[in-house]
Amino acid sequence: MAKLQINTSPVADAAALEDGWAERIHQGDCIATMQRLPSGSVHLVFADPPFNIGYDYDTYDDRLEESRYLEWSSRWMSEVHRVLVSTGTFWLAIGDEYAAELKIEAKKLGFVCRSWVIWYYTFGVNCKYKFTRSHAHLFHFVKDGGAFTFNHDQIRVPSARQLVYGDRRANGAGRLPDDTWILRPQDCPESFTAEEDTWYFPRVAGTFQERAGFHGCQMPEQLLARIIRASSNEGDVVLDPFSGSASTLITARKLGRRVLGCELSEQYTEEGMKRLSAVQSGDALTGAADPLSSAPATSAGRRLDELQQGQAAGTRRRRIVKKKPPALFE
Repeated sequence: MAKLQINTSPVADAAALEDGWAERIHQGDCIATMQRLPSGSVHLVFADPPFNIGYDYDTYDDRLEESRYLEWSSRWMSEVHRVLVSTGTFWLAIGDEYAAELKIEAKKLGFVCRSWVIWYYTFGVNCKYKFTRSHAHLFHFVKDGGAFTFNHDQIRVPSARQLVYGDRRANGAGRLPDDTWILRPQDCPESFTAEEDTWYFPRVAGTFQERAGFHGCQMPEQLLARIIRASSNEGDVVLDPFSGSASTLITARKLGRRVLGCELSEQYTEEGMKRLSAVQSGDALTGAADPLSSAPATSAGRRLDELQQGQAAGTRRRRIVKKKPPALFE
């Protein structure tokens, strides 16, 4: 077996992108756009494609027949494989419906799966006739299973041996995170404490400040940052074939990477470019670096009936004030 080689510096011999190709979102079909890129010109690809579950995009039909969807998925993933450098990495975000099928398609194309990560979140997407959707699959693929970029020192977390047991055998640098990433560990303080290694990143809900507003499917910057830090280096090229809200590109630029996006929708391209143009390398990431402190536990929240009672009491007080005679205010 070949010895595993971890790449920790930009690939010097990667084909240079033509002037004008990087640092922008290209409007049009992602397959056609990637076909114009040189082979081996991209270091990291993060893709959050349509899940084929009937989502209402402005231009794309998210209700393809299964055979068409899988054939199309294989075609765009084939281009991803071609444009990646030999030590490149491909992260795929996908829902339950086609997670297993796309993993198999990726393997057929030559990708090696390093991790099958589950990103779990509460306050999930409400469903009428099945359990509420509260997780997504994140596949960590590499082009070469024996040589790839993985900056493990940038994503280490304290271990239980260090912080709980005081074990002298503990690695002082900490350990790598688990492959289950949870949204609200503050609701499970005995299981998901700060010294443990389960990932926690909030879903970008409609009321969040981070929400772009024009695109319904948006990944949180803190989650993307962990992937970008681990799987690329400063100066590397990061490609998102389904740019959408442009969050991948924005996060990558903030972390000092070169960026390149594809987007079918003219509206999303225009809005995404506005967001991308407003950030530069070194800008702070959006979202709490320590999500445990970003929201109260459910038990510390306010019940809807209590809020309604408070609102009703406020209404009664206002009515009483209106009925008071003017002399009381003199």
